[in-house]
Amino acid sequence: MQLAKGIEWTTHICTILAVLPEGKGLSVDALAEFFELPSGYLSKQMQLLRRAGIAASVRGKSGGYRLARPVDTITLLDIVQAIEGRGPAFRCTEIRQNGPCALKRSDCKRPCEIASAFAAAEDVYHQALAAKSLANIMQEAAANSTPEHMIEIANWVQAQIA
Repeated sequence: MQLAKGIEWTTHICTILAVLPEGKGLSVDALAEFFELPSGYLSKQMQLLRRAGIAASVRGKSGGYRLARPVDTITLLDIVQAIEGRGPAFRCTEIRQNGPCALKRSDCKRPCEIASAFAAAEDVYHQALAAKSLANIMQEAAANSTPEHMIEIANWVQAQIA
């Protein structure tokens, strides 16, 4: 399975938004600059986060985006579903009903074994993503980072909102 780049991008963006002071926001251009991303594409991803209630837009001089809720209530599954949608990754098209040895529709009373296997795997995947919050990710990143790098990030954010 290959996830959209927007999932990686917005998850990283959310970790930057998490350190903003209350009522402050960061522009898409500033966020794009921080990770050297195309701002036009990032803007579309941020709108998806806003529609999902993960990010909120702030108007005015300190405008831009901020998180709409606390980091411990935002899961990786929330971000994936905001960007990719809530539909299943595997979509059974019932090809077992096609071709020279096709099953009759009336013989397909239960989901095919292949669709069932993919659905079960996707359930496990969703559970793993739902168990990991943005707060967990930030704690792990802070533990694996140097204090100097954390200060560098905080200083960059401060300079953007000053």
